[in-house]
Amino acid sequence: MKALMKLQRGEGFVELKEVEAPRPDADEVLIAVRRAGVCGTDIHILHDEFPKARPPFVLGHEFSGVVEEVGREVRGWKVGDRVVSETSAHFCGRCRFCQRGDTQICPEREAYGYVRNGAFAKYIVVKAKLLHRIPDSVSDSEAALSEPLAVCVHSAYHRTKVEPGDVALVTGPGAVGLIMFQVVKAAGAKVILCGMDSDRERLRLGAELGADRCVNVEREDLASIVMEMTEGYGVDKSYECAGAKGAVIDCLRLTRRGGTIVQVGLFGRPIEIPYEEIALKELSIIGCFAQNHDSWDPALRLLADRKVKTGPLVSAEYPLDRWKEAFERSERREGLKYLLYPIG
Repeated sequence: MKALMKLQRGEGFVELKEVEAPRPDADEVLIAVRRAGVCGTDIHILHDEFPKARPPFVLGHEFSGVVEEVGREVRGWKVGDRVVSETSAHFCGRCRFCQRGDTQICPEREAYGYVRNGAFAKYIVVKAKLLHRIPDSVSDSEAALSEPLAVCVHSAYHRTKVEPGDVALVTGPGAVGLIMFQVVKAAGAKVILCGMDSDRERLRLGAELGADRCVNVEREDLASIVMEMTEGYGVDKSYECAGAKGAVIDCLRLTRRGGTIVQVGLFGRPIEIPYEEIALKELSIIGCFAQNHDSWDPALRLLADRKVKTGPLVSAEYPLDRWKEAFERSERREGLKYLLYPIG
């Protein structure tokens, strides 16, 4: 089968290779990949900017598919089931993090798509315990974005708890930001989504998807809008999804005293911020990088109930042999989300 692989450390070294199709072990299933999403992590891996990567491996960790074969010890799954999968291919199960269900921060965690072979291929093998059933009303393309949706659910419902009546700020209207604001709004909050001139089309989509206020920070006064909507207090919670220094500073100055900032975006470099604001305003700062088992079923219910829509985020779908085009368009920030589908 054809598979897109990171062959070794260093800039580049990503190639489409002919490899042998995997076979499932006793506790695994073989999944025929239907759609797989190009993520910012994949771009970082291409440029050797993701230190967790351990090549050689097949890229791709956001995907949907159909069960093709089940291992002899697998129960509850059959050929033809439509599924998505958690990304933690391995975790120890013994450490204090695993014991409380936080397998995503297990020191021994290995993930599909940057340690274990991922989904930019015709087939992927995963542990059966990681599978979740795709609701009948959800398409393969919509389901392929269930992993970033699960991250947003973990951020908004587990790492923090959105309360009805909250006012929240979401910075960065990329794919994660557009999913995040929908997750937060589904919990009963009012949401301010902000971006820049280059995000005009993304902000327009945010408005169509139901953001209470979309703000171009280069043309509007974000602070005035926030204070007007919060009676001068500031937002209750901020979700920083841009991975940009200016966005973090906006969160620090516009989150109310005693409020919460959730850092979801990654910067790829050190940044300098007015860290003292955390103490002066008694802010809570929470990080969120991935998802765990408890994030997935709520995420899929949000999709099934149409409280979160991922389909409008898909800008184009490409066969795997056109992966460079999808990567380049993602890197140039053209559109939002690009999906790959298998060949050969």
